[in-house]
Amino acid sequence: MIIKTAGLRKDFEVRKKAGRLRRVTETVTAVDGVDLTIERGELLGYIGPNGAGKSTTLKMLTGIMVPSAGEVTVCGLRPVPDRVALARRIGSVFGQRSQLWWDLPLRDSFALLRHVYRVPEAEHTTRLKACRKLLELDEFMDTPVRQLSLGQRMRGEMTAALLHGPQVLFLDEPTIGLDVVSKQAVREFLASLRDKGDTTIVLTTHDLADIEKLCERLIVIDHGRVVHDGSLAALHDRYQMKKQIVVELEEPWAGDQRLDGAALVGVEGLLIRLELDGASVGQVVAQLPAFRDLAVVEPGIEDVITRLYGSDRG
Repeated sequence: MIIKTAGLRKDFEVRKKAGRLRRVTETVTAVDGVDLTIERGELLGYIGPNGAGKSTTLKMLTGIMVPSAGEVTVCGLRPVPDRVALARRIGSVFGQRSQLWWDLPLRDSFALLRHVYRVPEAEHTTRLKACRKLLELDEFMDTPVRQLSLGQRMRGEMTAALLHGPQVLFLDEPTIGLDVVSKQAVREFLASLRDKGDTTIVLTTHDLADIEKLCERLIVIDHGRVVHDGSLAALHDRYQMKKQIVVELEEPWAGDQRLDGAALVGVEGLLIRLELDGASVGQVVAQLPAFRDLAVVEPGIEDVITRLYGSDRG
């Protein structure tokens, strides 16, 4: 495995008012005993609500922050004591922290990064060529970074994080604020990295479409603790999210009508919404009165996550 944590914990001391003149110190636990094992080549979704401990976990994995307790290794190294060696084996894209030189053309930033990481020229050229093609960088390679759009800069940041051939790539909200075209370009690029299997990717995001399109494995953290570790399908099963059928009828719905294997969850004019409960779509459709149109609605991950947070907070 390429990442392993055991009992990983991070506490912060916070000063709070206690009356008009007094202040007291309280301990706030941001990450509370997280155990992770991540295999080489995985693309892992690591999600949770604001303040759940996602970014704090990533900062401990990258050596930016010292754990309060527990053990952690990344690429066989301890992130804080071995931070210099680890920096050559990982790449990261963290929100507003840029690796690019603001006033230089993108091309020059990439050239400087080759020297920073001491990457052989042939390797650098090969990786940059691949990124230029997959992320469509050529049209703005000679544009100063400060003049790039957010989507263009994010594509540049992802390239910068990969030019030294890291074993692990940490991404914190890589598609936030991007337009539809830029989001699609970033997702396709990450999917290509995932499919090659050479780079382990840890992705935190609030854009659940990123998770649905990219991640086979999902870890959900809340109040500093892991509340789910598994596939999206397992998450659906755990919270019993069911398919729904939206039907446009020819005549208004008869209020006393019952259907085997489905429950009525909404009526709006001629539109009815049914939730499957043990029956197939075909079995339910066979019981319906005359209708004009029908659509099957799969449960969305937003609904699943909302239910998960509500359950674990309650």
